[in-house]
Amino acid sequence: MKREGQIKVDSENLFPIIKKWLYSDKDIFLREIVANGCDAIKKFQSLCTIGEAQDDGTDPRIDIILDKEAKTLTVKDNGLGMTEEEVEKYITQVAFSGAQEFIEKYSDKTDAEGGIIGHFGLGFYSAYMVSDTVEINTLSFVPDAKAVHWSSDGSRTYEISDSDKSDRGTEIIMHFSEDGMEFCDSLKLRSVLKKYCHFMPYNIFFNCVQDNNTVEKPVNITSPLWLKAPKDCTVEEYEDFYREVFPDINLPLFWIHLNVDYPFNLKGILYFPKQTDKLQVMPGEIKLFSNQVYIADNIKEVVPEFLMLLKGVIDCPDLPLNVSRSFLQNDGEVAKISRHITKKVADKLVSVFKNERKEYESYWDDISPFIKFGCIKDDKFYDRMKDIILYKTINNEFKTFGELPKIGDKVYYVSGTDVQAQYIKLFKDNGLDAVILEHNIDTHFVTYLEYKEQDVKFVRIDSEIDEVLKSDPDAKAVEIDNDKIIQLFKDALAMDKLEIKTQTLKSADMPAVITVNEYQRRINDMNRIYGNMFGDNNDKAKETLIVNTSNPTVTKLTQLDHDKQMLLCRHIYDLAALSQRRLSAAELEGLVSRSVQVMELL
Repeated sequence: MKREGQIKVDSENLFPIIKKWLYSDKDIFLREIVANGCDAIKKFQSLCTIGEAQDDGTDPRIDIILDKEAKTLTVKDNGLGMTEEEVEKYITQVAFSGAQEFIEKYSDKTDAEGGIIGHFGLGFYSAYMVSDTVEINTLSFVPDAKAVHWSSDGSRTYEISDSDKSDRGTEIIMHFSEDGMEFCDSLKLRSVLKKYCHFMPYNIFFNCVQDNNTVEKPVNITSPLWLKAPKDCTVEEYEDFYREVFPDINLPLFWIHLNVDYPFNLKGILYFPKQTDKLQVMPGEIKLFSNQVYIADNIKEVVPEFLMLLKGVIDCPDLPLNVSRSFLQNDGEVAKISRHITKKVADKLVSVFKNERKEYESYWDDISPFIKFGCIKDDKFYDRMKDIILYKTINNEFKTFGELPKIGDKVYYVSGTDVQAQYIKLFKDNGLDAVILEHNIDTHFVTYLEYKEQDVKFVRIDSEIDEVLKSDPDAKAVEIDNDKIIQLFKDALAMDKLEIKTQTLKSADMPAVITVNEYQRRINDMNRIYGNMFGDNNDKAKETLIVNTSNPTVTKLTQLDHDKQMLLCRHIYDLAALSQRRLSAAELEGLVSRSVQVMELL
């Protein structure tokens, strides 16, 4: 037999849930209470526009007053206020949203929904996260309305009575609990206000009773730059706004102003910051707002991971926030918003490349980690970016992928201009070119490129170099016993894993070079990053010592006595290793010692 019942909510059980689990951070209470005040002002203004309320000319404002001695914090607005009936309706019914009811009632008469912040009817109760008792004094805009006082300690009971409040609006008085005493500090409160209320739409004033002076300067900016049309913003305004929001001594390179009304409401400014570390990708920070109310930083559902290398603000009232306004609900609209932001960023980069190529090149060192990271993370982003990705060459030129200097199907690259300087010199001396890929992200990027563009292979400049620098086969070769030379180096070095071979190179300057197996070296690089995920990191990439038989010192080796042969072979290897990588302390000490011995031969 079926029967129906009614679910009951016990407030004594509900308040502990609100205090501990509804909001991610305790300081959010101030955002919620101030946001309610903003809603009250917005409602009053909306009613004034349709003639259901009389505008008395008072400037909208919210006052926040800290009384350290009384251990109270008061948030006061001059919005529409409440009657006793409305207090009973909106305050004593948990999760009954007065904002939502207002929107439904006046949706055909005003645009109130565009500025109303609250929707769930729980924001007021966040006050109990830091308070053991909360009071309300309120006076409605309704003619002849009586002021009302309400008070509750968070249990199932409350007291309601007449109030002596004489001005329109509502004030919330929070009596700090033991857990909330950290907010009985003016510096702490200013910090929280800056975090959550920096761009709320009405002037917010903060004062401490004990300071004995009233500061009549708002703590917030009511009309942030992202609300203006891009055509009305100056360079100075964009730069000033960046300094206002982000603690960065460097100015941004350039920015993207988002201004979308359809199919969703989205505004914001994304800045491309200057990268201060040329090896590591410096994290950015994107602040998410809803109707000028701060929600959180770097919400990955809205902002793809690679866009978090940027800095900026995004205000999207259409975001499907959860009850605590701290996180997003899983919603198809969020994915659409995310894709649109990515497209706008790509469009801006393409525009700069096409219209300001020199400027784009000057930005490249700073923006390339972001673009490459984005390509690796998002194939569609790569498809948009592939024709504007630049590759800086050792001849200090910028090339696109289609302009890359190739030798056969290979593109040679440099991963460290300092360490591989000798190889760069060899390339330049022989009229060859290579690209510079020395950021940490390039280890991943070259592999990604080979996956996307399978007709090209990237080879580091110290790999397979003997193939591109070997002498012309028709050139007259110096007669030399190659096998004897190889054996001399094997005896001198005693390195079983080192392959040694001879080659007549175009340049006679270097007596030897070291090449490293490209595939094995990449595995080693990935293991260093991911902790041996791809095998045993002790398996060093195969090295080959290419002894240059066009070098005069090498050609004379067989004519020297044994001790000199051993010394010079070891010294030649040291020079080759020094040109290929950073030497260990022991290796460097040995090089210095042998250099002294070599000089003594003179």
